[in-house]
Amino acid sequence: MPSINSPLGARPSRFRRERVLIVGCGDVGLRAVSLLRGRMRLMALTSSPARAPLLRQAGVTPIIANLDAPTTLRRLSGLATRVLHLAPPARVEGAQWWRDARTLALARVLRLRSLPSTFVYGSTSGVYGDCGGARISETRAVRPDTPRAHRRVDAERTVRWLGRAGVSARILRIPGIYAPDRDGGTPRERLKKGTPVLRSEDDVYTNHIHADDLARACVAALWRGGPQRVFHASDDSELKMGDYVDLAARLYGFPRPPRIARAEAQAQLPLSLLSFMGESRRLDNTRLKRELRVHLRHPTVETGLRSGS
Repeated sequence: MPSINSPLGARPSRFRRERVLIVGCGDVGLRAVSLLRGRMRLMALTSSPARAPLLRQAGVTPIIANLDAPTTLRRLSGLATRVLHLAPPARVEGAQWWRDARTLALARVLRLRSLPSTFVYGSTSGVYGDCGGARISETRAVRPDTPRAHRRVDAERTVRWLGRAGVSARILRIPGIYAPDRDGGTPRERLKKGTPVLRSEDDVYTNHIHADDLARACVAALWRGGPQRVFHASDDSELKMGDYVDLAARLYGFPRPPRIARAEAQAQLPLSLLSFMGESRRLDNTRLKRELRVHLRHPTVETGLRSGS
């Protein structure tokens, strides 16, 4: 495997025969592309023909297909030696609200012909639900509290099913992704609006990863780590959500947001924001460092936010 500090090391010829498929090649996927470009063949699944020129410009061969239309995926069978799957589950209504049909469709088509050697799936730390602020390892049992998290758990089951067929399947459980150059990647807009945060006694621990470090973790997992292995793709920060926003306010020169009680927050804040205020946990990232050998360039959110200030 290439060095993570110099992603593909000094002998790129070793990787010429590799064919890496990225499914869900958005911001993080393109950051991973920048680490792999020029050393191997890179492909990306997209359902939008209009996005093909952007992918080509990035050095990626676009594959036009749709995870929500399984018959369009057949051309992926036997195509890649390694797969990075970053596409989120679709929102589902009705009796199958907890299923991730996208990951299942992808896994089924990959099993039709020669399997990729490695399959890396970008899941979410939300699969744990509320842990009461406890510091947890990857051995913690999942207990999803939201439909979105239930669908991720279902996707993880599918990834393990693919692993039992002979693929080195690895799951990255990802917390909040941030980066100053990422759309919506910092609390700036929230600070501009003066959106309140919870008072300390009601606040929750939140976890973060800089988008560049996440991309490097994705690349590392394509080559490193045991089969059927789960990793916390998280930095070293142990901050409550309000403290994170206060830190951003200080770095960016905004007033600190008001602190309110949880009862007030439930009356004032949108459900999308409240959902993140109902879960508290601290992710142990020992496996990320020890087994994937990822050296975080932004080990805390302060260094990461400062990098773009």
